[in-house]
Amino acid sequence: MSTAIVTGPPVPGSSLESDLRALGFEVRAASDTAEAEALLTAVPADRRVAVVDARFVGHVHALRLGLTDPRFPLAAIPGAVTAQPAARLALSRALAREAATGGATDLAVDGLVTALDADVHRPELGSLVAAVPADPQARNEARQAVAAVDDEAVRLKSAVKSRDGFFTTFFVSPYSRYLARWCARRGLTPNQVTTASLLTALIAASCAATGTRAGFVAAGVLLIASFVLDCTDGQLARYSLQYSTLGAWLDATFDRAKEYAYYAGLALGAARGGDDVWALALGAMILQTCRHVVDFSFNEANHDATANTSPTAALSGRLDSVGWTVWVRRMIVLPIGERWALIAVLTAATTPRITFYVLLAGCAFAATYTTAGRVLRSLTRKAKRTDRAAQALADLADNGPLAGYVSRTGGRTPIGQPLVLALAGVAVLTASLLSGATWAPVVGACVYAVASGRALAGPLKGALDWLVPPLFRAAEYGTVLVLASKSGVNGALPAAFGLVAAVAYHHYDTVYRIRGDAGAPPAWLVRAIGGQEGRTLLVTVLAALLTAAQFKVALTVLAVVVAGLVLVESIRFWVSAGAPAVHDEGEPA
Repeated sequence: MSTAIVTGPPVPGSSLESDLRALGFEVRAASDTAEAEALLTAVPADRRVAVVDARFVGHVHALRLGLTDPRFPLAAIPGAVTAQPAARLALSRALAREAATGGATDLAVDGLVTALDADVHRPELGSLVAAVPADPQARNEARQAVAAVDDEAVRLKSAVKSRDGFFTTFFVSPYSRYLARWCARRGLTPNQVTTASLLTALIAASCAATGTRAGFVAAGVLLIASFVLDCTDGQLARYSLQYSTLGAWLDATFDRAKEYAYYAGLALGAARGGDDVWALALGAMILQTCRHVVDFSFNEANHDATANTSPTAALSGRLDSVGWTVWVRRMIVLPIGERWALIAVLTAATTPRITFYVLLAGCAFAATYTTAGRVLRSLTRKAKRTDRAAQALADLADNGPLAGYVSRTGGRTPIGQPLVLALAGVAVLTASLLSGATWAPVVGACVYAVASGRALAGPLKGALDWLVPPLFRAAEYGTVLVLASKSGVNGALPAAFGLVAAVAYHHYDTVYRIRGDAGAPPAWLVRAIGGQEGRTLLVTVLAALLTAAQFKVALTVLAVVVAGLVLVESIRFWVSAGAPAVHDEGEPA
């Protein structure tokens, strides 16, 4: 329940009170500042409260944007201000100051907002009207302005992200926004739509796993349907302002779960037809996950950097101003819409092997394009990286106790060497994996673990140090892929797929905690699952000590243990009251 305190004498013909009740507010009237202060004090501490000028004229959606968005403790539009329970004290203090200086005079709500000693969110209203007319003529003009703009049309348009991919913009959003409105009018929540999207994708994966042409066609159709629902949940959240911590977590993790489950379904379907494509499925998951880590690392490294400009970025801006280049550049990076459409069409029309070949080629090109552009930006950018950014990169690296010991006991690394050390460690590990000698990967993994620790002995503030976490991801996942492929036993690659999926979930969970300013997962969890260098070393030791059949079992057990630990901790964190609300506007690539 929320409470709205309407201040000032009633205005004849005003629909303000009915509009506020339609938005879920209990309305109370206050004739002056002192009475408004008394009413605010009487409102239960666990309620959202709004103070609204009785003279307010505007669209209902303007009130909705200003007074009901759960993401902001304090928010205001002209003539109205709201505070969630956490920010009630700031509003109470401002109102007390206004009462002390104004006595029993009418309360000027906009003056109250100015008096707040806290950050106040002011939503962009665009063509929506929100005003406090001072006289009858101004009120009449404001009402005419309200009548001239269809706020429902504005609401529908604003439900769609302003920046999205070509496929989503032109082939999904034109109708999915109406589906979102249909869901809102029937009381459905974004979380329910998100869950429906997941279930649809899992059914699509099951159809693909049948290995029949009819199953592949059905899988392609259902995958597109799942993506439509995936767009709808975000549009529903924006349409009805139903943002939540749990919703952010579900939206962030279910996209990955859907795509990677579909890869597994394709691999199972291919196996039914006598074609083993598990290595391709695992390779596609590794490539896509590493692409995301590149995106996240680059953004975290630079989002709060000072003097954050470069000639490359300026060129990119000029290209975007051309018009058609915007859509070409968005398409060639294969965002989720284009990627899922590609997978769906290829599944229905070709074979799983061809689907993975095309997907790997497209994602490899996209990764090369985006990474090269970001490297050029970093080399030409004159920016100073902050301590927060350096800590975020260190958390994304996911070093465990072994690398941590090396970092603490080996002295500080000179500035500029973290990336070189990481590259050297990855090169040695790669050479050992390809050598053919049984124990060479173990030696390579030991060198890699030491290099990982030395790379993080100093702060990651170099121009290209944001590449360190993606390198570590590629090294760990690639090690599992190579050793599972070398084992040659049936079932090893599916077990490796499960292990990489579990670890990748942990890394995505780390990303979204950092984006929510909650820091990395707890240290006990990182120690319990070994850190990236510990898991890499363990897998090489298991491959050297065990038979191929035993190695398959070991990978399976390791996947179950890692998945169990990270899922339990992740669910505990994201459904707890103290978890940060992160509204994800979509993946970068």
